[in-house]
Amino acid sequence: MPIRARIVTQFEQVAKEQQRKLAPLRDDLKLVESGLDSLSYAVIVARLEDALGVDPFDADDVSLPVTFGDFVGLYERQLAAVKAPG
Repeated sequence: MPIRARIVTQFEQVAKEQQRKLAPLRDDLKLVESGLDSLSYAVIVARLEDALGVDPFDADDVSLPVTFGDFVGLYERQLAAVKAPG
């Protein structure tokens, strides 16, 4: 399953579990306007770390994502770096 689809699934699942109304997930959606809170994001990040084996927020030079597209891109870059030889 593509990383974007896995992230969308986690956003939707956590929103449902926490009975939150999730905004449509578009790349330009500001995370603060998604309908989720900091606890929701902590759960999503923990689950993605379990599923993917990476936590891009552990990096020293990480910029916190502002939009959903930023969030997805952060994971895509981290996974590409882990898979890259060398």
